Amino acid sequence: MERIKPQPGIMDIELYQGGTSHLAGIKDVVKLSSNENPLGPSEKAIEAYSKAAFELNRYPSSDHNSLRAAIGKVHQLDSDRVICGSGSDEIISLLCQAYAGPETEVIHTVHGFSMYRINALIAGAVPVEVVENNRVTDVDAILAAVTERTCLVFFANPNNPTGTMIPTSEVERLINSLPRHTLLVLDGAYAEYVENYDGGASLVEANNNVVMTRTFSKLYGLGGLRVGWGYGPVHVIDTLNRVRGPFNVTQPGLAAAKAAVFDRAYTTHCRVENARCRSWMADKLAEIGVLSDASLANFILARFRDRHEAEACDFYLQSQGIIVRRVSGYNLPAALRITVGDESACRRVVHAIRQFKNGKRV
Repeated sequence: MERIKPQPGIMDIELYQGGTSHLAGIKDVVKLSSNENPLGPSEKAIEAYSKAAFELNRYPSSDHNSLRAAIGKVHQLDSDRVICGSGSDEIISLLCQAYAGPETEVIHTVHGFSMYRINALIAGAVPVEVVENNRVTDVDAILAAVTERTCLVFFANPNNPTGTMIPTSEVERLINSLPRHTLLVLDGAYAEYVENYDGGASLVEANNNVVMTRTFSKLYGLGGLRVGWGYGPVHVIDTLNRVRGPFNVTQPGLAAAKAAVFDRAYTTHCRVENARCRSWMADKLAEIGVLSDASLANFILARFRDRHEAEACDFYLQSQGIIVRRVSGYNLPAALRITVGDESACRRVVHAIRQFKNGKRV
């Protein structure tokens, strides 16, 4: 008797491992493993979320019109070309559902976000991994991997887990060299942390084969509500709206995200605080021999001598109640990704790593 089998490629997917939140036997835990905003969401977003609780019996808007209009107004975009999803993860998934499939290829970089590969496999496509240049997206490597079967190219700018970024001129060079049948997806999950950066919106406006994704999970501090959005050509947004579920974003999520996007003073405050603490933490770790590339996101990629030292440091941090993220699954076994917490958390993690490096482990 034949057994029930999933589609080809599904069993090649390794289960996604989220950032650990708890440590057995330790109460005062500092979680720096999931790139969350330590300042939390805007008070206006919390208020909007609380008010939405009185209408939990109602289905949410299926067209997300109010949130799309808010996004359009704040970012000066055509709201008809905005699509909302359950985090930007869902937008990535929808793109693969709509454009990838058997006999197609999806390009991602060697240190890129794991959901690119996962969603390619779910769609039955072949994920194609390309090298980076010292942990920076390499446009020439991407172009060298493009074939007539390439349907999608994914990369984040700034990238996760490296925090590095390539200039708009390099992205333009990539776009100008891609075949017209290939869709470039610019993942802007960390775009808000870069001052005066539009996340690639201008490139979407200028081209017919570029899509930008964004999220409310990082700078806006709404990771628990799972709200994201995308911006693209009319033909792409129309296609994705035919694939997505009609009620894919909850009413409280829509309300909180709308309030959050309008609270520009709070997002500026979060961006400035992140930059200050990130710079301090990176500089202090460099002083004790733990280097990192210049990060433009809300984390740094701390590099160690080898895998053994990185893992030993992680175990020591756990013993001190500090949770960071191992990134061997991103082909970076000798590194730890450390979220930029508040000032107290940053001082605590630097102190612990200094103790580890000096051999003064208590």
